[in-house]
Amino acid sequence: MLDIKTFKSALEQLEEERKIPKEKILEAIEQAMAAAYKKDYGKKGQIIRAKFDMETGKTDFYQIKIVVDESIAILDEEKKDEGEYSVKEEGDERVHFNPEHHILLEDAKKIKKGVELNDEIVFPLEAKDDYGRIAAQTAKQVIIQKIREAERTSIIDEYGTKEGEIISGVVQKVERGNVYVDFNRATGILPAEEQIPGEYWTRGQRVRAYLYSVEDTPRGINLRLSRTHPKFIEKLFAMEAPEIENGIVEIKSVAREAGARSKIAVHSNDEHIDAVGSCVGQKGTRVNTITGELSGEKIDIIPWSEDPKQFVSNSISPAKVISIEIDEKEHKAIVEVANDQLSLAIGKGGQNVRLAAKLTGWRIDIKGDGTEVAKSDGEKVEILEEEK
Repeated sequence: MLDIKTFKSALEQLEEERKIPKEKILEAIEQAMAAAYKKDYGKKGQIIRAKFDMETGKTDFYQIKIVVDESIAILDEEKKDEGEYSVKEEGDERVHFNPEHHILLEDAKKIKKGVELNDEIVFPLEAKDDYGRIAAQTAKQVIIQKIREAERTSIIDEYGTKEGEIISGVVQKVERGNVYVDFNRATGILPAEEQIPGEYWTRGQRVRAYLYSVEDTPRGINLRLSRTHPKFIEKLFAMEAPEIENGIVEIKSVAREAGARSKIAVHSNDEHIDAVGSCVGQKGTRVNTITGELSGEKIDIIPWSEDPKQFVSNSISPAKVISIEIDEKEHKAIVEVANDQLSLAIGKGGQNVRLAAKLTGWRIDIKGDGTEVAKSDGEKVEILEEEK
């Protein structure tokens, strides 16, 4: 049997700690018990409701019938007791009469005065001897379910607001290259492909990552994490530079090859504030902190410009540009540098020009002494044979 004192205490605790109203739990328990009663003793089409008494622990069951007439339900008058149906014509929106679900208006008026169409008529149902045990089992199951639902809702509410932010947790385990991160109430997954190459994580180690997705799955809430996402760098700079956090300095674009090198384009909305200087920090403290967080990843901080020529020229840094030609139709920039600047402009394996193309959104060709040396579309770099 259901221990009422313990049950009341559990409801009060849930309401206080999990913020689940007692009424919601009682409603769920009554719905579950009504469903159980109908499954064991009910008939097709019946509407069964349960009323649970918090003081005694007793449950009463009722059958509900909806008041209808010929304007709502289709019924052969001479066969209404058997519930046999007339043929429903096309376009007829009426429902078929079911004596377990409906009651005719004329019959309902004999039971209740002033009854109207679509009202409910309540009929008490016979109590069953074993429903004390069923009530206890049902109450327990519903409470467990409500705790799980509340936990899921609470986690989604908490971490849903943190989506797109950096969160910090402790490594729970490493399995098949994936890192599982404990956040006390939820577990985050840092997949192998979202980890910076060369990083090695061990159980108990603290890790910071970018939360890019909160997934509600049948197996629980998954927090999808990344340390390679371009937004990770943006958020790290926002944490280090108040000028970015308060919107004075903007990060206009990011191009990243995680673990190796990144370029960010920054712009100041205040002519008295140096965008690049804000990101670098005094004696490089800010950018060095971020480089350390990214396992030594190099970061080029580029002044953004609305002038494509100037922006592309800045993006080729640290190489010095002699001249730039812009082809608007092809959305291509042809950049000329001195021969001694070619290796800087192209970068190891074409990395510098490739990142510059990603950062600016322009295809970039590099020329030295009038000869085309490299082409980049932002994804790959073609280095011409004679300059390899």
